[in-house]
Amino acid sequence: MIATARAASPAATLLRLTRNRPQPPAGERCEMCAEPIGETHSHVVNLDSRALMCGCRACFLLFTDENAELRYRAVPERYLRFAGLTVDGRAWDELQIPVGLAFLFRNSVQDRMVAFYPGPAGATESELPLDAWEAVVEASPELAVLRPDVEALLIRRTQDGGASCHLVPIDACYELVGRLRTLWRGFDGGSEARAAMDSFFAQVADRSRPAGIGAP
Repeated sequence: MIATARAASPAATLLRLTRNRPQPPAGERCEMCAEPIGETHSHVVNLDSRALMCGCRACFLLFTDENAELRYRAVPERYLRFAGLTVDGRAWDELQIPVGLAFLFRNSVQDRMVAFYPGPAGATESELPLDAWEAVVEASPELAVLRPDVEALLIRRTQDGGASCHLVPIDACYELVGRLRTLWRGFDGGSEARAAMDSFFAQVADRSRPAGIGAP
């Protein structure tokens, strides 16, 4: 009599298949083509959802044409500083931004400027009166170089009543928001959040070059 092997149970079969399944490749991948990307990589903005997508260099370059009618747009890497920009207490109040740190950018889908400020819940939108923003641009026409959707004007009020102002990639703003969200304590953020802001703005200042009318 020939002995026959017992059929494996469904649970045993599933366990065997799971063990033999190849492990997914480690590391981040491009969210468009799934190619592996390094820890430092480019980003693309989904104009409809405002979501940032991690991208490889090839996919990033597909969306660098600012005049193309595309759903996505590549986030550039330039940093500029606006040393002569005047945003005094009165102008700040007219912009209706309730805290001393905010980033502003033009949303091309809504065709308007929007402002966000960081806090314990992440980025909070503040209604930006159009007339107030136009007055700021009229006083500082070099702000016209701001690219819609992908670059932001990052403003921080200083203790002397003035403000430091930089043009930065939009992903840098979300990086700052995410960092502050994990550190925020109390009403004003606390000492750790302030130290993180100081460190972030020191890095921004180090990467920035002077802005001027017609800056590329």
